[in-house]
Amino acid sequence: MISKLKMKIIQIDINKNYDDAIRETVDVLNGGGVIVYPTDTLYGLGANALNPEAVKKVFAIKGRQLFKPLPIAVKNLVWADELAHISPRNRTILKKAWPGKFTAILPKKNIIPEVVNSGASSIGIRIPDFEFADKLLGRFGYPLTVTSANISGHEPTNSIDKIIEIFSKRAVKPDLIIDAGVLPKSEPSIIVDLTTSKPKILRISPTSPEKLLKLLELASL
Repeated sequence: MISKLKMKIIQIDINKNYDDAIRETVDVLNGGGVIVYPTDTLYGLGANALNPEAVKKVFAIKGRQLFKPLPIAVKNLVWADELAHISPRNRTILKKAWPGKFTAILPKKNIIPEVVNSGASSIGIRIPDFEFADKLLGRFGYPLTVTSANISGHEPTNSIDKIIEIFSKRAVKPDLIIDAGVLPKSEPSIIVDLTTSKPKILRISPTSPEKLLKLLELASL
């Protein structure tokens, strides 16, 4: 059942020990819950990406239409291998791009529930370059949805206070919010479609075009 009343908030200092918060977050995720958690770009709405019912909660909380796929976060390239088909060329790119603000669209494997990618044959995957997300993924052991923590169609924010205010007014709420304060301003991740013979740029970060060009040069070798 989707939580309509309760929304627990845990404050953490990312520069101090937050193991207790990680443990509680994992408990929520294991129960099929949805969390708000900090990443290297913005706060994300996270649920077990391999649990269809949990993923449906993300869509409901965000007010997102089911035909719009959700990106997912993984801990490392080994995890990505279990979820998607990765060619030698794409592996070269990903080894240089990850971890970081780089979402790769890859041919998916059948382990990915159709609700995550709206029945498409591909999936968006990235590895956040953020210690909390890395520790959470490692402790939880499953990929997480990593869509921005905002209402669909509205601008995302790095202010946790605004996020709490927004979701507190919603009938359908996240089960748990990790409050790590205001995140540093950040450009969104680069999105590159690696399912075709030539990489296709779907979204580029204005501050890092040089990095993307170098990665695509590798792909042409």
